[in-house]
Amino acid sequence: MTEATLPSTSPTSASPTARQLWTRTRGIVLAFVILLAAAIAIAAVRSNSQHGRLDPRSADPSGSRAVAELLADRDVSTRVVTTLAEARAAAGPDTTLLIAAPDLLTDRQQTLLQATTENSGGRTILISPASPSLGILAPGVTADPAISFDSTLSPSCDLPAAQRAGTADTGGIRYTTTDPTADECYPSGGLPTLLRIPAPEGDGDTVVLGAPDILYNSRLDEHGNASLALQLLGSRPHLVWYLPSLSDASATDAGDQSFFDLLPSGWLWGTLQLFIAAGLAALWRARRLGPLVPERLPVAIRASETVEGRARLYRKANARDRAATALRSTTRTRLAPLVGVPVTQAHAPESLLPALSAQLRGQGDGQALHSLLFGPPPRDDAALISLADQLDALAREVRHS
Repeated sequence: MTEATLPSTSPTSASPTARQLWTRTRGIVLAFVILLAAAIAIAAVRSNSQHGRLDPRSADPSGSRAVAELLADRDVSTRVVTTLAEARAAAGPDTTLLIAAPDLLTDRQQTLLQATTENSGGRTILISPASPSLGILAPGVTADPAISFDSTLSPSCDLPAAQRAGTADTGGIRYTTTDPTADECYPSGGLPTLLRIPAPEGDGDTVVLGAPDILYNSRLDEHGNASLALQLLGSRPHLVWYLPSLSDASATDAGDQSFFDLLPSGWLWGTLQLFIAAGLAALWRARRLGPLVPERLPVAIRASETVEGRARLYRKANARDRAATALRSTTRTRLAPLVGVPVTQAHAPESLLPALSAQLRGQGDGQALHSLLFGPPPRDDAALISLADQLDALAREVRHS
C-alpha cells in the first residue's frame, strides 16, 4: 500500500483561464470598439456640419437666418428666447410667438404657455407638433398617424397668406380639427398640413404647420416658401423665436406632482410583468428536485490522482484520524473475502479477527491484529505512514498464505 501523501502534480481545472477568455471574446470586443469609434466619428462630423436647426441665427442649410434677415428688411424684429419665462413674458397683441419644437416641452410648460397665449391677442405658430402637444397647445386639433407623401402642396383654402404664396413645401404631418372656423390649407389626401385657428376672443390666432421646410435656408427660395413664411411670421411687428432648452429650470419643475405622477402610465403593470418574468426565469434555471443522474466526466481522471487529491486534503486539514480510518476500512473490506468472511461483517472484530488468525495459522497475534485493524488513530505523520506500511504488509501476507 502506498503512502497517503505523494509528490504534488499540477491540478486539472475545468475553468477557462484569462488567456482562453480573451481568445474567445477578443473578436466581439474588437467589433464593439470599431462600432463605438465609428459612432463617435459620425457624431463629430455631423455636429460640425449642422449646429443650428431652425435657429434664426444659423446660416446652415437647416438654419433659419435667411427668413430672419428678410423679416428685418420689413421692419419685423426677431428675438430668440430659450426659456419658458421669456416666452410667456413676450406674448402680446403685437407679437408672433414661434415655438420651434413644441414636443420638447413638458406638459406643465405647455399648459402654462397655452394659458398665456390663448387670449394674448398675438399669433402663436407651432412647428410640426404631434398629438401629445396638440392636446394642450391647440385644443381640438389632432395629428393623423400617416404623414403626407407629397412635399409640395397647393393651398386649396381661402386664407389670404396661402392664396398669395401659392404652392409651398408644407407636406409633413397632417391634421384634423373640430373647430368650424379654422382655415384648413395645403391638404394632402384630404387632410390639411397647415391650420389657422382663431382665438375664442380678440384678434389672436394659432397656426399649426406640419413641416418646417419653408423656414430652412436651403428651401426658402423654392416655390412659394419665402412668401408663406414672411406672411405667417411677419403679421406682427415683433417675432419671438422660442427654442426650448434643456437648461430651462421650468423643464424640471414638477409643480405639485409626486414622483409616481411623473412616471409614465402603465408602469405598475410593467413592473408586475418584470417580476413575473423574473419568477419564470428562476423556475426555469432552478435546481430540479429528483434522483441523481450520473453524467460522464469531460475528462478521464486516474485513480492515483483521486487518491493523491484526497491525501492532500487530509494533510492540509491535519486529519490523520480520518486518513487512518479510511486505510483500515479499505483493508478490512479487502481481507474479509480472502478469509471467508462476508463483506457485511468485515468491520465486526468478533467475525474478522478469528478468521484472520486461522488464515495465518497462529502466526498473527490477536491483540496485535485488533490494534492494527481497529486501534486508535496515529499520533503523528510518522505513525500514520507506519500504519499504512503495516496494513500493506498484512494484506500481502494474507493473500500469499
